[in-house]
Amino acid sequence: MPSVPSSPDLAHLLGHAERRIVQRLAAVLAEEDCAVEEWRVLSLVGDGRGHPMSEIADHALMPAPSLTKLVDRMVAGNLVHRRPDPHDRRRVLLYLTERGQDLYARAAHRVHADQARLLDALDDGTALARLLPQLTAAAGAEARTADADRPVLT
Repeated sequence: MPSVPSSPDLAHLLGHAERRIVQRLAAVLAEEDCAVEEWRVLSLVGDGRGHPMSEIADHALMPAPSLTKLVDRMVAGNLVHRRPDPHDRRRVLLYLTERGQDLYARAAHRVHADQARLLDALDDGTALARLLPQLTAAAGAEARTADADRPVLT
């Protein structure tokens, strides 16, 4: 088993943790023949409300062209389908098909069970789950402030 990094660098520690958690997630999802990127799409679209591609790309952590290729494969695999947005006919919303709903339900059960085991192994896993979104928001706010303070080169 690889050693745990001892670096005081927060980005390095989080990157290391993210890599291992994604590897673990990939192993869990492989039992359902589902890729991590597919899971990220399913996990958002699984709410049944329909989501535009821009929102899905952000959630799936993928650039739009890569997401389009993935969604095309998911459409061909009968996991998702596209519909025009009833409020803005220029936009397309993505929904799960019945087959996609079945895969989402099976995969969600496996993923949530594994994540519960992982969080239970921590002294205070609920604190971590609560703090990470706060850290993400704070880092985003700090980055926007830093960008605003940079001089504009002409």
